[in-house]
Amino acid sequence: MEDNRADWANVALTALPAAIWGSTYAVTQQWLPPGRPLFAATVRALPVGLLMLLWLRRLPKGDWWWRSLVLGSLNIGIFYALLFFAAYRLPSGLGAPLVATAPMVTMGVARLLLRQRPARISLAAGLVGLVGVALLVLQNGLDKPLDPVGLVAGLLAVVLSSVGFVLTRKWSPNDDVVTVTSWQLVAGGLVLLPIGLVVEGAPPALDLPAVGALVYLGLLGSGVAYVLWFRGLAVLGPTSASIIGLVNPVVGVLLGVVLLGEHFGPVHLVAMLLVVGSVLVAQGHALPSEGRTGKAVAWLPTATTPSTSSSSASVRAVSTLPAVSPSAACVSSASTAGSSAVSARTGAASRRR
Repeated sequence: MEDNRADWANVALTALPAAIWGSTYAVTQQWLPPGRPLFAATVRALPVGLLMLLWLRRLPKGDWWWRSLVLGSLNIGIFYALLFFAAYRLPSGLGAPLVATAPMVTMGVARLLLRQRPARISLAAGLVGLVGVALLVLQNGLDKPLDPVGLVAGLLAVVLSSVGFVLTRKWSPNDDVVTVTSWQLVAGGLVLLPIGLVVEGAPPALDLPAVGALVYLGLLGSGVAYVLWFRGLAVLGPTSASIIGLVNPVVGVLLGVVLLGEHFGPVHLVAMLLVVGSVLVAQGHALPSEGRTGKAVAWLPTATTPSTSSSSASVRAVSTLPAVSPSAACVSSASTAGSSAVSARTGAASRRR
């Protein structure tokens, strides 16, 4: 019983980033300048990553220089750029269903890179969650004809980010989760910076509410959320985390109803029940059946891992929560479904304004 409680605590901690990312749509609609998604994405990633890096004073060592660049580009930089490009060219209702395919895509990527075969319950939960997300967003209709270039960009964003999260699991960094997150945020932000300057030009003028919104999206939407998310990947595994991430559009819809006065009807309710049900069924199946062999996770550098030590010499600290290995066979990326679904809606929101 204690183990199950601790496991569900891990699930709750991993669901928190998806909930935070679900608020991005409403925050963007209310307070950010319209038409500047790449600027917003860069400001979300780079400043908080630099602050974390200055605080920790830990730089990558050895292979983790290029690994951080690869993971930061796949998980944040190139992912955001492709996703926002797709969001401006595709119908607003297609963004979230498109990126909600991420759990299924990542199962395939994990099969290739990690030799892990997806469990049937995970496949079923992923499909049911995908149907729920599609119902949830397609209530707004399709306001543009399908653009093949935008569709390819959106699918490529899903595939690349899925590869990024599987590689995050495969490479298993020895450093604490906050340090590794700071490296990826800085790398992803540096990749986004020149793309945003070329595509959108100089940064826009910001009023006080916009600054507050960017601080919220940076500190919570990137700093806290990615730390919790990468920890969830290590503790629960990408499969369980991916399906948890499907709650992201649910939170976005609820906040849209509360803050923006958007319509909520019976179809929305059925869709939300499908999504939440798929998450609970998938986690309920995984928790009792998985062995407690997952890797331990350190939140912060400890006394045995001084800030001047290299990543290869770092000692792995033990998490206060028991680690759980991924489901017997499947790996998927909820972060993709989380941050990408929000980002697509963010692009659509900017377009409508």
